[in-house]
Amino acid sequence: MIKLEDVANKAGVSVTTVSRVINRKGYLSDATISKVEKAMQDLHYIPNAAARSLQGKSLKLIGLVFPTIKNIFYAELIEKIEQALFKRGYKAMLATTEHDEQKERDYLALLLSNQVDGIIYGSHNLKAHDYIAIEAPIVAFDRLLTPETTVVSSDNFEGGILATKALINSGSKKIAIFTGNDNTNSPTYLRRDGYLLELERNQLKPHMIKIPSQWTLLRKKVEIKKILENNDFDGVFCTDDLTAILVKDLASNLKKSLNVVGFDGTEFIENYYPNLTTIKQPINDLAELLVDLIIRKIDGDNIDITYQLPVQLHYGID
Repeated sequence: MIKLEDVANKAGVSVTTVSRVINRKGYLSDATISKVEKAMQDLHYIPNAAARSLQGKSLKLIGLVFPTIKNIFYAELIEKIEQALFKRGYKAMLATTEHDEQKERDYLALLLSNQVDGIIYGSHNLKAHDYIAIEAPIVAFDRLLTPETTVVSSDNFEGGILATKALINSGSKKIAIFTGNDNTNSPTYLRRDGYLLELERNQLKPHMIKIPSQWTLLRKKVEIKKILENNDFDGVFCTDDLTAILVKDLASNLKKSLNVVGFDGTEFIENYYPNLTTIKQPINDLAELLVDLIIRKIDGDNIDITYQLPVQLHYGID
């Protein structure tokens, strides 16, 4: 392991001078700084983050805790968050929990041991008191961690209404909703509530189908195929786009006439599945807002508990 002394010897300066360069303390000539930084680069020396934080230096590091990057919506959102953080002088450290309580605990300990300045949370496997105990500032995306934690989301309720209304306007009368997990700890359950309200307005019967997100792709295909074969739905609202694509493709294979609306509206869907009608979330705006709020919270500013951005119905192009 490369030590401070190794850098000092290579640069031809004292250990104290190397420490001053790393921590930007005291007057140092440009020549000395360049010499030390070149020695660090040549030796691949990385200053100890925790030691620097103990000297009162902010690491400009934000933890990102999300369930997975397999879901294209999370992947795009995380990418946009990282880009927004970098523009503001911060780096991102990603942890994916995969709906596993112990994994979340382990990653949370890792983030805190690395002295992150704050955490953007898109996962929820622990109890409220666990999140309350975290000293680092937190802003949540689509997760109700504690009553005091700021949460950013899209207008899920309006999205559910728009999706269901689009199916009704397309002539569908027997409309099912394909949902993921029972996320009562997430504003995403409001998609279902919007669906139920719009059906009630039109005196139509609801049909609730659960497709858990932890199922494998093969399992999802088998179950969805069975559901479509055993029911005569003429419209399906899927609370995520990937499930909507599966439903649409399987219905086509079964030669069933079926109107389908998804939810998320990522760039991936826009580019590769332009024929999918979906509720489009403003991913860029969500990322920018999450970054702005976590930095404001780090700076000690007062911010609101709830922030909600509007969604749009995006019609597929055949």
